[in-house]
Amino acid sequence: MALRAATTLGLLLPPPSQHERITRSCERSSSSSSSSSRFSYVCRRAPSRALAVNRTSSSSSSSSASTSTNITATGKLVENEKNEIKKKKKKEEEERENRNGALSTTTTTLERNEDNRLPGLMNVESFAKDTITSDVVSVHDYMEQVPFFLGDDGGPPRWFCPVFCSPLIDDAPLLLFLPGMDGTGLGLVLHHESLRRMFEVWCLHIPVHDRTPFEGLLKLVEDTVLMEMKQRPTGPIYLVGDSFGGALALSVAARNPTLDLVLILANPATSFDRSQLQPLFPLLQAAPSEVFTVVPYLLSFIMGDPLRMAAARVQKDALPPERALQMRESLLSLLPTLPTLVDVVPKEALLWKLKMLHSAALYTNSRLHAVRAEVLVLASGKDQMLPSAEEAKRLKKAIPGCRVRYFKESGHTLLLEGDLNLGSVIKSTGCYHRGKTWDPVNDYVMLTRDEYSASYNSVMYIRQLLSPVFFSTSDDGEVEQGLSNIPTDRPVLFVGNHLYFGVELSLVVGELLKQRNLLVRGLAHPFLFKTGIEEELQEPSMTDLYRTFGAVPVSGKALFKLMKNGYSTLLYPGGAREALHRKGETHKLFWPEQSEFVRMAARFGCTIIPISSFGEDEVLDVVLDLDDLRRIPFGERLLIALPQFRTEARGEVADQPLHFPFLFPKLNPGRLYFLFGKPIYTAGRREELQDREKSAILYEHVKSEVARGLDYLREKRDKDPYRRLLPSRLLQSSGAEN
Repeated sequence: MALRAATTLGLLLPPPSQHERITRSCERSSSSSSSSSRFSYVCRRAPSRALAVNRTSSSSSSSSASTSTNITATGKLVENEKNEIKKKKKKEEEERENRNGALSTTTTTLERNEDNRLPGLMNVESFAKDTITSDVVSVHDYMEQVPFFLGDDGGPPRWFCPVFCSPLIDDAPLLLFLPGMDGTGLGLVLHHESLRRMFEVWCLHIPVHDRTPFEGLLKLVEDTVLMEMKQRPTGPIYLVGDSFGGALALSVAARNPTLDLVLILANPATSFDRSQLQPLFPLLQAAPSEVFTVVPYLLSFIMGDPLRMAAARVQKDALPPERALQMRESLLSLLPTLPTLVDVVPKEALLWKLKMLHSAALYTNSRLHAVRAEVLVLASGKDQMLPSAEEAKRLKKAIPGCRVRYFKESGHTLLLEGDLNLGSVIKSTGCYHRGKTWDPVNDYVMLTRDEYSASYNSVMYIRQLLSPVFFSTSDDGEVEQGLSNIPTDRPVLFVGNHLYFGVELSLVVGELLKQRNLLVRGLAHPFLFKTGIEEELQEPSMTDLYRTFGAVPVSGKALFKLMKNGYSTLLYPGGAREALHRKGETHKLFWPEQSEFVRMAARFGCTIIPISSFGEDEVLDVVLDLDDLRRIPFGERLLIALPQFRTEARGEVADQPLHFPFLFPKLNPGRLYFLFGKPIYTAGRREELQDREKSAILYEHVKSEVARGLDYLREKRDKDPYRRLLPSRLLQSSGAEN
């Protein structure tokens, strides 16, 4: 990443010998790995003042010698540091080609990436190595790095950029991290890897002995935002505020309502005056120094759940006995690092920060009415420091468009808990955009192996209950179990039928990714993406999962953009009418008469594959359908009237308001069956299929293939000895192929 400086903020750099405490590359060793890794930090200043100082665990004499040779008179980077960064950037660009390569195509000839892959088709090796497994980042890393950020260096608050967090995309938005009470700026240490895929990250460091008042910090952040906005006029700037930093971010937004800002607030301290610990704060001032040394220990257990923090080092796919052993080792290795907290918040610093928290809360709350930024509040349910859940409700009401994600098992230090992936949260809520507004096609960032594993595990119980079986058809018409016949040389448009309430969606998308390393981007009902229907304390939902996997609000324009950019796409022409069908309409197709997707697929040379989904009649019973709701008193109140976005639809297809599904699961449910039909190639047929009659014929052929597949799957189910829950579970436990 080019080391372009933040801006000139009118702050003096500390002397080099002191400055190296902040701009350093510190060696970090892992108790679970024999190899070591490096965390690098570069101070963000004006171009001529950018510094990068190497620091090792050598003696102070060698350290000072290294400092004198590595820092030039003008403060420029030395040549070896420049070369190292250039090599790192070149390597990251190569990784970016493997992960986020965009495909531009205007004809049936597709332009591929350098490794001959399409967007959405994941390289098996790069996807498998996408997450760090041998050296997992956790709160232990925070504890190990904190000592290098302590001490009285005489310097003012400043920005630093983790070199390890250099962005993988050229037009990455700027993300400014505003820390909590610790002030170190290391609160994102667990999220560097996920955030570097999306942002250029700067972190604010407030030295332990610095006494800059809240208004001074506000001016510093505001000046940075204003100067950087001139450099980035076409996109937003992100402010991630942790606790105290949340109040700081809101104040910046309130003072600058016309700026394009996105605020991500983790348990913001605007509720400080209602803290559960308010009665104890006066006692801290009177506490003798000897007693005060235990206060940071107590605060560490109040502010966060040690078990959830230690869990970051536990392998999620390990067996229970192994997980218990790893948890024990993680806790034992964490306890010796707790004395560091005494230096992070010494008595004088803690008392000062408590006063500043009070000032920040008063200042911010008096200006909430002026906030016009996009705001996402991350609230913890077990915050022992602040009433974060109630505060999230208050902010949602006070700030127009404010949204909430609620983590009911988390503590105050939410960003240091292993279960949270900040990058995933920003993506899954639709808050990530590089332009003025969210573009679901072009702003999508490919999911990681960790995100896939977490999502796959979240629907594991559905897979175990329904035990789905998949078939695919070869070019010569042979049907085989598994998805080995799915072509991956060109983008694929999968066209199929809905089961009730779209229960098949996660199964189809997950299996394609699992077996073929192919990410299919689905077209979903626009209602699912409405943020105004979210609850006061909205927990991560299925809609968040859809966004993570690249789902897009269905429209002709969205389908066009997906195909133009070379993404494989999943389309259900029957839409909501099919997904919320009435009684007696199981496995009935409700497709419109138009054949637009055929001509669009031909324009970009996409391969069409029909998908038949079957088996819901042995999984659930519909108790009340749309007709029943319209007949019963007050039933109409349960219907959600929607704007008509399919203006061409007529008859039954157009008559489908949304409603809550009234259904009962079967006591002994059956399996779900899926057949991927014979591929239909459109490459080279663009002129032919632009003819409406010919495209209509192909459209009817696709529809008939889906219907034929349903008949085929009915026959397969009749012959399946494992069609019910108990036999299929026995089969799963045996590990046999089903």
